[in-house]
Amino acid sequence: MMVTVITFGTPEYDEAVALRYEILRRPLGLSFTPEQLAEEWDQIHIAAFEPGGRMAGYLNLTPYTDGQVKMRQVAVAETKQGRGVGTAMVAFSEEVAREKGFSTMVLHARKTAVPFYLRLGYTQEGDEFEEVTIPHYKMYKVLDNK
Repeated sequence: MMVTVITFGTPEYDEAVALRYEILRRPLGLSFTPEQLAEEWDQIHIAAFEPGGRMAGYLNLTPYTDGQVKMRQVAVAETKQGRGVGTAMVAFSEEVAREKGFSTMVLHARKTAVPFYLRLGYTQEGDEFEEVTIPHYKMYKVLDNK
């Protein structure tokens, strides 16, 4: 498996939007608006590819100005879940964030994903809240400079 940065507006980005819709939005009866996607032009797009080039996963990093970067829209193809794709993408995204000078990764984890992020060293903070109609928790990880 290869994890890499992809570029907004490319066929790979379009494939990522389709994967995100299938895994994250369609089950909730939601879709993306053109405005939501247009806002991603300057964000960091990370994708995992299987040998042969098929996309296995995607995540987005949205930079903030205070040294923080937000991980969002983490999606792994159904047939690839539980096989290390998410773990590989998170590790790669942390390295990219460090290289770009960010000190803290923040995210809103779906309640069902909290154990995954805890295993990867993230800290849960605050109370449960609702986002896109389902329970979430704020989480963060201080990115040590390696």
